[in-house]
Amino acid sequence: MRNNPTELAKLLQYPFVQLDHLQLALTHRSYDGQKNNERLEFLGDSILNFVIGEALFNLFPEAKEGQLSRLRASMVKGATLTKVAQQLGLGPYLLLGAGELKSGGSRRNSILADAVEAIIGAIYLDGGLDACRQQILHWYKDRLGSLTLEDNVKDNKTRLQEWLQSRKLPLPEYQIVDVAGKSHAQQFVVECLVSALEITTKGEGQNRRTAEQMAAGRVLDQIQQSLNQYSGE
Repeated sequence: MRNNPTELAKLLQYPFVQLDHLQLALTHRSYDGQKNNERLEFLGDSILNFVIGEALFNLFPEAKEGQLSRLRASMVKGATLTKVAQQLGLGPYLLLGAGELKSGGSRRNSILADAVEAIIGAIYLDGGLDACRQQILHWYKDRLGSLTLEDNVKDNKTRLQEWLQSRKLPLPEYQIVDVAGKSHAQQFVVECLVSALEITTKGEGQNRRTAEQMAAGRVLDQIQQSLNQYSGE
């Protein structure tokens, strides 16, 4: 750990007028239970959602509200923020309590993601919204530049759930029915039951999520086939 906010400010390429704001953004509650970055994290989360939402609104003028919401969610989720933190090299600059230091808290995804939001809050307090917007868009330039509306396609489980909910039908049930192979190369078999439609399918994959997605996709295929037959196609 090297708590040098001046050095970090140079890495961030933002000239803090008051380095105390950055210092506070780096302070985890395990280090100081009273004066830490949680309030700045709250502020930064709100600003990040706004700035990314505004950027997506301008980037995709034909996109619908739901599409924009899902794209924004992918941009501001913890996994994305963690990658931003790693690219900025935040870990060594965090102020952590002894327990967190010992357990590798400077590499923990949730702590890194929270720190990014807190730094956004600190920049807002130090330089205002325009400075904050400029910094966020700089960090997200490549991610925003590579986005397409196709990135917004819903996965099979979400599509199946929304189809059933729109018709006020019970949600599907997923159950692991088999796990084969050694621990490093397991193959999961998951069953998807849609009781209201009397449809049961199975999916396979190297993890439960993949198997569930395949099973849900097969339910959707059966639903589409039934609809096609009903319409005479």
